[in-house]
Amino acid sequence: MKKEITLIAALFSLFSGSVFGQDGYWQQAIDYKIEVTVDEAKHQLQGLEKIVYTNNSPDTLNKVFFHLYFNAFQPGSMMDVRSRTIADADPRVGDRISKLSEDEIGFHKINSLHQNDSSVDYTVSGTILEVHLNEPILPGEQTSFYMEFDSQVPLQIRRSGWNNKEGVEFSMSQWYPKMCEYDTDGWHSNPYIGREFHGVWGDYDVQIDIDSKYVLGGTGVIQNPEEVKNGYGGNEGKPSGERVTWKFKAENVHDFVWAADPDYVHLQESGPNGMELHFLVQPDTAYFETWKQLPKVTAQAFEIMNETFGSYPYPQYSVIQGGDGGMEYPNATLITGKRSLSSLIGVTIHELIHSWYQGMLATNEAKYPWMDEGFTTFASAIVSGKINNSAPSFQGSIIGYQRLVQSGQQEPLTTHADHYHTNRAYGVASYVQGSLVPVQLMHIIGEDMLFAGMKNYYNQWAFKHPRPDNFKRVMEKTSGVELDWFFENWIGTTKAIDYSIQEVKSSLRSQEITLANLGQFPMPVSMEIEFKDGSKKTYFIPLRIMRGTGNTTDTRIVVEEWPWTFPTYTLTIPKKEGKIARITLFPEGRVADQNFENNTWENK
Repeated sequence: MKKEITLIAALFSLFSGSVFGQDGYWQQAIDYKIEVTVDEAKHQLQGLEKIVYTNNSPDTLNKVFFHLYFNAFQPGSMMDVRSRTIADADPRVGDRISKLSEDEIGFHKINSLHQNDSSVDYTVSGTILEVHLNEPILPGEQTSFYMEFDSQVPLQIRRSGWNNKEGVEFSMSQWYPKMCEYDTDGWHSNPYIGREFHGVWGDYDVQIDIDSKYVLGGTGVIQNPEEVKNGYGGNEGKPSGERVTWKFKAENVHDFVWAADPDYVHLQESGPNGMELHFLVQPDTAYFETWKQLPKVTAQAFEIMNETFGSYPYPQYSVIQGGDGGMEYPNATLITGKRSLSSLIGVTIHELIHSWYQGMLATNEAKYPWMDEGFTTFASAIVSGKINNSAPSFQGSIIGYQRLVQSGQQEPLTTHADHYHTNRAYGVASYVQGSLVPVQLMHIIGEDMLFAGMKNYYNQWAFKHPRPDNFKRVMEKTSGVELDWFFENWIGTTKAIDYSIQEVKSSLRSQEITLANLGQFPMPVSMEIEFKDGSKKTYFIPLRIMRGTGNTTDTRIVVEEWPWTFPTYTLTIPKKEGKIARITLFPEGRVADQNFENNTWENK
């Protein structure tokens, strides 16, 4: 274990060595020591939290904020009202919070709070704790907080809670008072209404005192496996009524999740680079055999991610039955487990890939959910395709995006996750339209450049909370193509792409193909021409504002640039090339054109 910790520390140093002070870049740091005692019958916790917080910002901090996520699970909370009043309510939530009884609600109650050795004043406002500091935290200084708190775990409704729909007793996400992130945009003290997260990287030392009948798993490495349940995860542990303390440590993570159930069975698999994969599942006779097939596929997915997108540096990962569907956390995921094999593999691949985009790159998900959910959706398609030995198709994503545009419900990707008017608009924007960022970049700069850029992005920005401009600049530097036009339109507007084949004319010596841009969104055009003899050629018409063509190793024939203000473009093909039988725009299926019907022409 000591060797593994030394290795992971070296990797983190490689990633974060230039975090502080590089071109004015900085980020905060935090270390948690949390001790909780679980009252299993009441679903309550008694907790102590010791925090060392480092202010790496150039600002003097006179107050700090904490998230109190469990307070969302109370009738009349912001999450409750939002869930009941949004036009297309999430069926997992709906009006369920409004119906919780006193012993089913969630809460965090702060019993005492000290900064260094002195008590401090604080205000609780829903899911946010505002702390008024006695001593300001100066730039470059550290301060310590000591908190005593009681919590009640809510009946499982959304992510957190007890007694999920599959009977898992404790799904423990968002379970402790968690410091809000402070960055160049200031404090991110967003109330919890059910969407996305943002956090401070640090080290976690977590001790959980619980009845010995429970098996636990979660973020980090268990420090005392020999003391808990036959080493870890056996079913024949100590009898109920005795107490045991599970000790976890996790380095350089921005959150901590755990789950507990007396019936969990522990499966294990070796992953790439010596990492350990853990699986905690109830032994349901209908699904347990399916779960036994999951470990090897999970190890394969990690191997593909390491090769394609960048190396996973942690020593372990846990796939845990719990929660209300699938949700990602550092080093772990909670997923519902009563699934077919394809569904189980699909959700596991998606959630583990979040380790890259939510866990290690960790863009502010609340502001830029598409950079997490979208990139994870894209990478999931790539990884699943390699596992299944098939080419990934993005046609379904394009159609889903088209339907949102046609519905009139689309909102720009700059919309804060909490402020989308509908769940549909949020979901399609974040998962689908977000995934079409790298898909369309494959079209614009070429497949090789896209994947080189994705790996460069990870290597340069892991553990640094990147923003859209950081990703854009990596792609520009990798490809040599200017991409402002694409990001400004795709992220900041709801403009749509619509190119058509307007006219095909033939003369004695040439054939003229005129294309028209019927939309407001400029896009380079790929055009496949099939000749009467069955041969095919693909032409690539770059935009003048690209100032380059990216990947030149493919078989596309690059022709004269299209100035984006010109509504039409004519390409002349010599007759000697052959008689044209069929023309198809965007044949690779990587552009979200709004009308497929005007993308083809046949010589009848």
